[in-house]
Amino acid sequence: MKVRLWASSAVALALAAAISGSAIADKESDVVAAPAAADNFRLVDNTGFAQELRRLVDVKAIVVVSQANGDKRSRAAAKALEAIKAANPDVEFLMLNSSLNDGRNEIVAEARSQGYSIPVMDDDNQLVGEQLGVSYVGEAFVIQPKTLKVLYHGPVDQAGAKKKTKGYLAAALAEMKAGAPVSVSYVTGKGTAVAFPERKRIAQHQAISYSKDVAPILEAKCVTCHQTGGIGPFAMSDYTMVKGFAPMIREAIRTDTMPPWHPDPTVGKFAHDQSLTQDQIKTIVHWVEAGAPRGEGPDPLAAVQRTAPEWPLGKPDLVLDIPTYAIPASGVVQYQYPTTANPLTEGRWVKAATLMPGDRRGVHHILAGFISGTPRTGPGSAGQWEASYGEYAVGGESFNVPEKMGIYLPPGGSMGFQMHYTPYGKDAADTSKMGLYFYPKDKTPELVLRHMVTTDNTIELPPNTDRHTEIAYSKFTKDAVLYSAFLHTHYRGIAGSLELVKPDGSRQMLINLPRYDFNWQRTYDFVEPVKIPAGSKLVSTYVYDNSVRNAANPDPDAIVFWGDQSWEEMHYTSFYYQWADETVANMPAGKQSDANAPFRPYRIMGMLDDNLDEKVQLAETKGTVREVLAPKFAEFDKNKDGGLDNTELMAAGSLLMSIQRPDAPEPKPRANKS
Repeated sequence: MKVRLWASSAVALALAAAISGSAIADKESDVVAAPAAADNFRLVDNTGFAQELRRLVDVKAIVVVSQANGDKRSRAAAKALEAIKAANPDVEFLMLNSSLNDGRNEIVAEARSQGYSIPVMDDDNQLVGEQLGVSYVGEAFVIQPKTLKVLYHGPVDQAGAKKKTKGYLAAALAEMKAGAPVSVSYVTGKGTAVAFPERKRIAQHQAISYSKDVAPILEAKCVTCHQTGGIGPFAMSDYTMVKGFAPMIREAIRTDTMPPWHPDPTVGKFAHDQSLTQDQIKTIVHWVEAGAPRGEGPDPLAAVQRTAPEWPLGKPDLVLDIPTYAIPASGVVQYQYPTTANPLTEGRWVKAATLMPGDRRGVHHILAGFISGTPRTGPGSAGQWEASYGEYAVGGESFNVPEKMGIYLPPGGSMGFQMHYTPYGKDAADTSKMGLYFYPKDKTPELVLRHMVTTDNTIELPPNTDRHTEIAYSKFTKDAVLYSAFLHTHYRGIAGSLELVKPDGSRQMLINLPRYDFNWQRTYDFVEPVKIPAGSKLVSTYVYDNSVRNAANPDPDAIVFWGDQSWEEMHYTSFYYQWADETVANMPAGKQSDANAPFRPYRIMGMLDDNLDEKVQLAETKGTVREVLAPKFAEFDKNKDGGLDNTELMAAGSLLMSIQRPDAPEPKPRANKS
């Protein structure tokens, strides 16, 4: 159920709807004029994927039709829309649920029960429906992709004087695709009304207080980044600054770009959640739409001059300087693997760490790991890492170990780093740092925090393909507890999820990112740690857009393989966990990396077994892997059951590891194919 501020009449209608099963029972709508153009938006649909108007650059038209669960007219319009969609493969069709009665779970259930192939977007804040002028279910809007102009507004179809159905929407699409003006751009329609209480509160929107209502939200959710020295592009230092950026703020909120918090709110609860509540979203957007009035009262943002601290967690107990690196103005920089000597003469338990980039523009990410012996140089040094101590990417710098837990840092040796540098047009020198925070010497944590990574370096993205999916998993052979996860792809990654599949086949979605943002990545800490029974799989699913719809895509015509550079791709999930039977008191001797040994026998299986049955069928392999494996598949399939079990797959491991993929050259700026 969506939370709304409802007028008393809306409450009565909602109660009637609950009895009748329709969105707003038996009430015809008061038609609202559609705008000349739609504003861009981003909404999550019934499949858990984020839809955005500006992505749809490769179609002739976009059709958005209002929808409500259980409504006869809505279902009839959806059925007619499916037929129109079948006749117009070069048009994008979307449905929009702005109903006060329908939450995400209900929308998913309705779409499943009705067999909708057209995505149903959850307009949970009603802002999209408000801006489009939605007034009844089954109301269609035809939008021109490049300009977002609304070229038709009215019913999908409608019975005429002699009960003959007139296909207004189909006619508008035919004219538009033929390059002709839409002759009938508006048709008065009838349908079950969709209630938009905020439309009647325009006077109240004018009275929203910057001082009492808006500034406190910005202080709580935005100023951490948007302050002097912060990572935000401007400081929210006073009303004048906020007013100047007000249109951008509205756009960022409507497209769910800011605050940069990407988990689906219907899946899981996470620490450090900086997302806005529904009331906060509507307050800011309606304030901006009212002209961002200053109003009366003090300016809370101007009252205190805020400057980002050097170290977000305070002064570290130990600071390690990462060797300076000269970033060239252009060209390709391979990953760098510098090391820094560990000055500790006795082991300490780490409770937090901060990786601080010296040049934020040039440093894409930093990983850190302890090396006990003499470090090798180059990429091979990372193979010596025995424990990990956090990871930096834009949006995530500091790492806090959960309460009563720690990561042991032995004395001596070195701290190794993986540095990803990105040239940005001028020569620069980067000197990044690492800050470590220890438990007091006389205090020992109770539990040991471990770190593991799920990867799939066999991924292969076909050219000119949107929503290509790749799956990988790690198998837990012992009971464990999961504390946090970090999901990572490159430019072509657009969505991702993390799911727990238990031995009995039951599934639990842990994280869903309807929209993945390469420019803002962070670790997600579970408010309630997740218990993982032995035999469970932690499944990472990533969705990639290697098409012209992806504005960040360097080359839609390329076949894309795994690679370090951002124009290549990755399928990488980092997670922190605890073995359920391990404590500091019974921690086994040896290297800390030995704790990950139970995962290793299933690493290759986890890359290739997309249907999770612990066998690799040839049909579930792709591209180069299939080409290499196919001639030898029958030979490796010793029991002739059509799939390679883990023993058989391990025998094929050397063949799979011998696969050579071409190094991807740095792509040239692509031509605009839209």
